Amino acid sequence: MFHSTGWFAYLRQNEKERPTLSWELLRRVLAFAHPYRWSLFLLLLTILSISAVSAMTPLLMRDLIDNALPQRDLSRLNRVALALISIPLVNGLIGVAQRRLSAAIGEGVIYDLRRTLYSHIQRMPLRFFTETRTGELMSRLNNDVVGAQSAVTSTLMSITSNLISLVITLSIMLALEWRLTLLSLLIVPLFLLPARYIGRYLRVLRRRSMELSAEMNATMNETLNVSGALLVKLFGRERKEIVRFTRDAGEVRDIGVRSAVVGQWFFLMLGVTGAVGVAAIYWLGGYMVIENSLTIGTIVAFGSYLTQLYGPLMSLTNAPVEFAQSMVSFERVFEALDLPVDIQEIPQPYVLADVQGHIVFEDVSFSYIKKEGPVGLTEVARFSWHGGNEAHLKRGKQREAGEEAASEMDDEADLPAELRLALQNVSFVIEPGQLVALVGPSGAGKTTITYLLPRLYDPTSGRVLIDGHDIKNVTLNSLAANIGMVTQETYLFYDTIRANLLYAREDASEAEMIAAAQAANIHDFISQLPDGYDTVVGERGYRLSGGERQRIAIARVILKDPRILVLDEATSHLDSLSEALIQEALQRVMRGRTSLVIAHRLSTILAADQILVIDKGQLVECGRHQELITQNGLYSSLYETQFRYGALHSTTL
Repeated sequence: MFHSTGWFAYLRQNEKERPTLSWELLRRVLAFAHPYRWSLFLLLLTILSISAVSAMTPLLMRDLIDNALPQRDLSRLNRVALALISIPLVNGLIGVAQRRLSAAIGEGVIYDLRRTLYSHIQRMPLRFFTETRTGELMSRLNNDVVGAQSAVTSTLMSITSNLISLVITLSIMLALEWRLTLLSLLIVPLFLLPARYIGRYLRVLRRRSMELSAEMNATMNETLNVSGALLVKLFGRERKEIVRFTRDAGEVRDIGVRSAVVGQWFFLMLGVTGAVGVAAIYWLGGYMVIENSLTIGTIVAFGSYLTQLYGPLMSLTNAPVEFAQSMVSFERVFEALDLPVDIQEIPQPYVLADVQGHIVFEDVSFSYIKKEGPVGLTEVARFSWHGGNEAHLKRGKQREAGEEAASEMDDEADLPAELRLALQNVSFVIEPGQLVALVGPSGAGKTTITYLLPRLYDPTSGRVLIDGHDIKNVTLNSLAANIGMVTQETYLFYDTIRANLLYAREDASEAEMIAAAQAANIHDFISQLPDGYDTVVGERGYRLSGGERQRIAIARVILKDPRILVLDEATSHLDSLSEALIQEALQRVMRGRTSLVIAHRLSTILAADQILVIDKGQLVECGRHQELITQNGLYSSLYETQFRYGALHSTTL
């Protein structure tokens, strides 16, 4: 929790980050409201109608006091009574229509924002997801989208309603007694004094609350998914994680209490100011009644109008602050929408068809360090637990252009090439139908090569070609359709085996799905399950063993039937039976296809048409097994220390 000095330092710091209500920002906000312009127009009519009908009540009270009662006019009394009953009834019916319109607009804006944001995030490159916490994404799609929706419906509707009510009320008050109206307006500056500082303070509290909520969401996402929960239990960190979550939840609670108290103080001051105005009006109005220059009914009506005047004034006094607060949500949504999509198609891309599988890496270099523009979402200010009960404030990585980012970039530019570049001037050719094995030490760049082929990343320099076409010039869909990947870490959705298999090809028939499972040596296992292919695999497929998950992943690729395969055949964590079944399935799936394999088994390496030896991001050796052995280079060393040892002991690396 902040100490008082720390909190005010944070307040001063965040004053520099106030949302700018520029026309550009407002234009983008209004763009999301544009499809609902006719509904907004009808909503405006309902607001105008309710304000106009509500303004009639004080006039009826004036007529009752000044005319119906003194004249003992029973007919007039009946009409006034019926009118007083009709007003709330009419307002209620209009209010139902207003609520219907407001809900339709609000939910529509949420839908449009979420769809737009989700679609944009889906197009982001893999780099974005490695640089952004999942909880941060969830916060943008949930909390910030809902906050942005409230700006369009709640905040803007409230401002519009109050403005209309204020104009109508002031018009009637001026018609009734201009001197009392001027006295009422003299009180208005007193509303602005408390709003200036407290309103600004509330905005900062709002921003901090959103940051803390995002941090709490990130903590929950990291520790409540199956992988995170497994890690917590294996290291016995349940108590520590409870302490961390308790701290995060406590900060959200504390800032919520602080916001509520500050807001109540704000409205207390406004309420007292309004009471001063009412007292002044009744005092002067009472004097004028005594002097026979004003009727009793008029002063009673004036008292009612004062409530209708100061209420909207109080709300409008804080309206800029509320609007600025709601703009914070839009800014956070727009920050995500403004992130550039690095992996894009050219205007008229080529559609890969009848792929032969001829692959060329032409002088390819690649760096994971992006030197221009933001990579992921800006991390919020966070508290970090460092092993004790003391919380230390830390700032997230700076992803925006600025002095700090420029300084970090300069530091990175000074790094040696082998640290800055994951790949350096790599060139090789794979002929159609060949099996090519990638070997090398851990961190050499093998996985990076497999990521560049399906265009999960783009090379920093150089080109990757398939059948003579630069993959930057082909459609992403046709590229994905012709490349199948099986990674070492298999991911399955929390769904049935059938759904996970059909994710590769939704239109596949039952026979094709079963044939793919049989080819992957997993059909017999699935058939023995109580629900067969309709068995739910659990979170990330953790209800299945590692070997079963990998065989399902292989079946999924077989069902996709790509011309090019990219495989990580690591099976070191599996038992010998699962390993044998997977290796047999891999041999089937590679037959007749161009295959690029991160090889961990000597049998795969010996069968390879070409072995690419990667070290420190460079292609240091290339050839077949026997050729490379005679060179007494890195491959020969790896063979003696790893591959040969693994073969002798019937294990994999």
